[in-house]
Amino acid sequence: MNKSEIKNRIEKLRREINRYRYAYHVLDKSLISDAALDSLKKELFDLEGQYPEFITFDSPTQRVAGKPLKNFKKVSHETQMLSFNDAFSEQDMRDWIKRIENYLKYSIQSEPTSFLRNLNGSAAEPKAKRERVEEKDLASEFYCELKIDGLAVELIYENGIFVQGSTRGDGLIGEDITQNLKTIESIPLKLEIDPPAGGLKLKIPSRLVVRGEVFLNKKDFEKINKDAKKIDGKIFANPRNMAAGSVRQLDSKITASRKLDSFQYGIVTDFKLQTHEEEHLLLKAFGFKTNPHNRPVKSLEEVFKFRNYWGNEKNREKLPYEIDGIVAIINDSKILKAAGVIGKAPRAAIAYKFSPKEATTIVENIKVQVGRTGALTPVAILKPVELTGIKISHATLHNFDQIKRLGLKIGDTVIVSRAGDVIPRVNKVLKELRTGKEKEFKALTHCPIDNSKIVVEGAIYRCSNPECGAKNKRLLKHFVSRTAFDIRGLGGKILDRFLDKGLISDAADIFELVEGDIAVLERFGKKSAENIIREIQARKKISLPRFIYSLGILHIGEETALLLAKQYPVSSIKELIKKFQKLTIEDLQNIRDIGPKVAQSIYNWFREKRNIKFLEKLGKSGIIIEVLKFKIPRVQKLKNKTFVLTGSLESMSRNEAKEKIRELGGDVSESVSKKTDYVVAGAEPGSKHEKAIKLGVKILNEKEFLNLLRK
Repeated sequence: MNKSEIKNRIEKLRREINRYRYAYHVLDKSLISDAALDSLKKELFDLEGQYPEFITFDSPTQRVAGKPLKNFKKVSHETQMLSFNDAFSEQDMRDWIKRIENYLKYSIQSEPTSFLRNLNGSAAEPKAKRERVEEKDLASEFYCELKIDGLAVELIYENGIFVQGSTRGDGLIGEDITQNLKTIESIPLKLEIDPPAGGLKLKIPSRLVVRGEVFLNKKDFEKINKDAKKIDGKIFANPRNMAAGSVRQLDSKITASRKLDSFQYGIVTDFKLQTHEEEHLLLKAFGFKTNPHNRPVKSLEEVFKFRNYWGNEKNREKLPYEIDGIVAIINDSKILKAAGVIGKAPRAAIAYKFSPKEATTIVENIKVQVGRTGALTPVAILKPVELTGIKISHATLHNFDQIKRLGLKIGDTVIVSRAGDVIPRVNKVLKELRTGKEKEFKALTHCPIDNSKIVVEGAIYRCSNPECGAKNKRLLKHFVSRTAFDIRGLGGKILDRFLDKGLISDAADIFELVEGDIAVLERFGKKSAENIIREIQARKKISLPRFIYSLGILHIGEETALLLAKQYPVSSIKELIKKFQKLTIEDLQNIRDIGPKVAQSIYNWFREKRNIKFLEKLGKSGIIIEVLKFKIPRVQKLKNKTFVLTGSLESMSRNEAKEKIRELGGDVSESVSKKTDYVVAGAEPGSKHEKAIKLGVKILNEKEFLNLLRK
């Protein structure tokens, strides 16, 4: 995208995010899932980070939540109530650290502090080096919290008595919901220091401002929804929406009936604390409920472990409430303060979200894949996006009718989802984000593999040639075979799965796969997907003879491919296309051992448009052709002698026999003709043996062949 298109994309993202956020925060309605909204916000944040000249004061990245409701008294917060920017991967977290370091102009290296001392005592000062070091040297402590999926609130106490509670609102002004918050039993109405924390001599201040989260436990959410459905059929989409709706009830009796809960996690009142951990310990000492799972860690690697532990669904199921990630905070209060605020969020704290089951991305193309049975499946080729912990680039569209139902165009921004071990699918098109450059998908009338007519059987589109799918499968198996690209791990059954799921249609598609495309298949895991992708990437470099052989051109075996590579050495696919398209049948027949049929087959193959497109597609996938340097044998005992091998040899493999012949200056051919000098016949020889007898070509058994090599 050019700058004008980027600016346009940013403006459209802002409009849509504001619309979704208003519905979510003010109207308590979810127009799209939290995960999809987070995905849009992340895209906007990244674009504004790359192009800061397009940041405006009213961008969603510069403000918090929504406007206060008109039904409640407005409350001004002493300091802005912030939210967090999001991270979805370890690389996002490393980028976050780099942004902090770049802002502070030094690498943070701090020593652990202890809270087992008087509040006015001294703590270990953070060591700040005004020099750049690698991220791995970062030794600062972090404080990790579970990110509760609830509603942020501020609580004010005067002389230990709860006097006011409010919502976040727009960050500066919230709604007074004091009466409703008083119904939540986990929020103390009066502060009492019992027992003292760590032997500290604490005194309740005349004014105390703390912040926390109001939420609803999963069991209570299910029960309330079940009861509500019986009454009027209206239910809440998630516990967060129900919690938000509950604290905004004008009748506090309704709020009380919802059995809301609350954790506190921050103190606004300045106690000159040295770490964020101390805030949690102090909150607990004052009698507030804090999350027992929150804890300090000493490195970014430990942050990853904390997040991955709670990212495991089995561990999350043990929690009575919903969480959608963790919050990672630089533990040292001085660094936290020095880092300041960026837009709507503290610079030195971030929400490290769990991998979403829904995300937004762009459909870069729609391809039609042909399965084993000839059934055609449209597949969305996506701008790679992370979904449930894996990066995907394909999503099924099921059939052509689905494209019509979605109103999908190439270039659209879409919501994709994945549940369980199933192929990701496109759920919704965000038409409001269109630029006008999107392209309609034109339904096919002919098969993309062999150009046969397409027949429609209900919702299924199928190639009219019954051999199409089987032939395509044979070509794929040939392409990945040991004597071609030698992609180990891609056996027939796995290729069948890839074909049936619409992941590949031709061999070039293999090189476009990413780990997530494979990991989502049943009985495939992340590890096996990683192994397959690693093997595919390792085979992108291939010798010219093997490449020519891999194309599956009729009558072209290993020896003919070798002859062609010797005669026409090229170093790229582009050069191969250019050179071979210029060759005449006569040029090809002038090559020794290439007869009329073989020459015609090569000539025809390089004049088929679909074959040239296939070669160009392979070129774009990063295939590197390695030109072999053919050495002239020092010993030329078999010079100008042509051999054909048939049957199996006991003393060596067929490939070893070929190498022996070449080492002595001889040539190997795949077909018997009058020009053939010797046919080497091993055990169970084939039709080549019979043809040699008819043509009177000299036949050698294995012993005679070995004697000839020794001479």
